[in-house]
Amino acid sequence: MKLKSVKIRKTWASVLVCILLIAVLIFIPTGFEEAGAAYRDGGERVAAKVISVDNSTVVNTGLVQAGEQSCEVTLLAGSHKGETWWATNKLSGSLEQDKIYEEGDRALVLVSFNEGEVSSVSMIDHYRLDLEIVLLAAFFLFLILFARGTGLRAILSFVLSVLAIWKVLVPCCLKGMDPILVGGAITALLTFMIIALVFGFDRRTLAAVTGALSGLVLTCMLGILCTDTFRIQGAVMSFSETLLYSGYENLDLTRIFMASIFVGSSGAMMDLTVDITAAVNEVVQKRPDLSRWEAARSGMHVGQAAMGTMTTTLLLAYSGGYIALLMVFMAQGTPIINILNYKYVTSEIIHTLVGSFGLVLAAPLTALTSGWFLAGRNVQTDVPVENDEEI
Repeated sequence: MKLKSVKIRKTWASVLVCILLIAVLIFIPTGFEEAGAAYRDGGERVAAKVISVDNSTVVNTGLVQAGEQSCEVTLLAGSHKGETWWATNKLSGSLEQDKIYEEGDRALVLVSFNEGEVSSVSMIDHYRLDLEIVLLAAFFLFLILFARGTGLRAILSFVLSVLAIWKVLVPCCLKGMDPILVGGAITALLTFMIIALVFGFDRRTLAAVTGALSGLVLTCMLGILCTDTFRIQGAVMSFSETLLYSGYENLDLTRIFMASIFVGSSGAMMDLTVDITAAVNEVVQKRPDLSRWEAARSGMHVGQAAMGTMTTTLLLAYSGGYIALLMVFMAQGTPIINILNYKYVTSEIIHTLVGSFGLVLAAPLTALTSGWFLAGRNVQTDVPVENDEEI
């Protein structure tokens, strides 16, 4: 019971630190609050239900539509809730950007005022916030029901990661700070905290973090080298040109791309190192007489099995967003030699292979650190808790 309470205290310590970090991140300013002044023009952005539509001024030109769609909407919130107005939906002829509404749809609209009276109502997009909240709540619920205390800690790590990226990484990059240094610091902090939420502040966390950070360092170095060698520019990233035209032409997009390589592979790195560390710890608990080298060999065997799927995980994660591009290549009969030399394809190859190099290094190093820290000592101090509900 005493050993069990020690484990609980270690886990609660990591939970409290994570909650403290989340609280700090929630309240710190990004420095870009004033950038949203254009959206605080006295108007209201509220949900509305589309009652009817008028497509008489919409011009169909093949696949795309241009002109203006008129929608009769009933406001579902705001100071004029329940009122019905005609709203305009301007079409630019872009399948990617335009939205077409039908009767019964729910939309996000902008209600503009002039001297306190409604002057116009404009369609912004389909209203999806409520569905997104339901989806997120369902995910959290299933996570808690299945994993209990571990699920709660996973939710904390999820929230911490979102806030760290939005409140620290993105603003710092926009302010011109080195994306590699900022990304490295944020990734290292998240790696430590996320693994600590799994194991608590003990030797297992030290072993897994050491292996994960070693892989991330290699990934960062190879990412920088390959980006320069393959002559890849940061403009291959989606919306990068939009960012430049928004008044941030001095940003170094290439270094942002370099940082995205190791930030993107950090999740797989943590997954692999936690799996290896947990396996070694379980073996050591069952066989306290194992030497450090024997425990490390067991970890390497686990790492070899995990590597078989982890590299493919990276490939599928990065290539999933380029299905349409691959279909274009096949439909047009683009030669393979052309495809492999396109910068968009090469950038994904760098993402996948460089991240995999980091995994290849992280696996054996995690096995070695796990064997060193967890075996050849009084292992009873790390007896796992049988019931996560007490955490």
